[in-house]
Amino acid sequence: MSNSSSPMPQATVATPLAKTRSVGRRRLLLMAAILPVAGWRMVQNAHAEPLEWHGMALGAPATLILHHGGDTAGAQAALEATLAEVNRLESMFSLFRADSVISTLNRVGRVDNVPPEFIDLLGTALTMSELSHGVFDPSVQPLWNLYYDYFVVGGNTLRPDAEKVKLAKALVGWRGVKVSGSSVSLAQTGMGLTLNAVGQGFITDRCGGVLRAHGFQHMLVDMGEPRAMAPKPDGSAWEIGLADPRNPSRSLTTLSVFDQAVATSGGYGTMLDAAGLYTHLIDPYSGLTAPAYESVSVIAPTATQADALSTALALIPISNTPARLALLHTQPGCRAICINNAGQVSELS
Repeated sequence: MSNSSSPMPQATVATPLAKTRSVGRRRLLLMAAILPVAGWRMVQNAHAEPLEWHGMALGAPATLILHHGGDTAGAQAALEATLAEVNRLESMFSLFRADSVISTLNRVGRVDNVPPEFIDLLGTALTMSELSHGVFDPSVQPLWNLYYDYFVVGGNTLRPDAEKVKLAKALVGWRGVKVSGSSVSLAQTGMGLTLNAVGQGFITDRCGGVLRAHGFQHMLVDMGEPRAMAPKPDGSAWEIGLADPRNPSRSLTTLSVFDQAVATSGGYGTMLDAAGLYTHLIDPYSGLTAPAYESVSVIAPTATQADALSTALALIPISNTPARLALLHTQPGCRAICINNAGQVSELS
């Protein structure tokens, strides 16, 4: 399962002037009309003056494009409320923050009086675990820690010791995550959770809700996974390009979307070793990782749904089309675009 977290300094999102960029991000989408600048500004063109903000969320680059119809004061107030919501949600889900709910859970094995949003998102993750027969597993963090420490911190190039992988695998198992009311506990000492494979989509959805509550409709919100809210003011769709896994700086195909989210998972987003044999997408059964030069993009009604489903589909071998289709069909209104290591594009629906 996806996990792009690492013990790097916490990224700050409480200000619209954040300029930090994470190096461990599965940045797989190329989005049209997004300026490569940090902070935010009003962008002049013949049709509108959208607010664009660029910063960080959960340690990943984040973007917001908001058409405000000239209400610049209202747009700024909405942005401030949105960033406050990002900060609040990071206090629950961020593995970069030692004081977050998830970091505390991983450290002590139990947390009480957990915020309802944490319970909701964990429930979504565990449901995807069940639907995918454990391919999607939020308890995969011990394997991520092993690989990160071995390759990135240790600088090793050979395969890690099989016994160490076996021991880490023994700590992975979504059924060992227990939820009782507002309490969450882990069945074994040494277990750990990550919600990165669904949290960025969840934060995107929540931020879209904040902006709509402030009266805005036409927007593209990307807090790790993009969601197009309504069409652009001229009625046209938002254009989102899907990157070539072999050369992520270029787009292979473009999607036209509105009132939909797109999430992409692919091993090339974060390769842990120089050879690209180990990536951030970890199979909880084998302890191995997904191929580097393949990707799955999911188009879904919400970013949370797209985020979780794209990760699960990317961990099912590309040759196993029946299993991929069976999982996709558990999610109404979703379709998937697959790109193989030869750059061939195909659709699941």
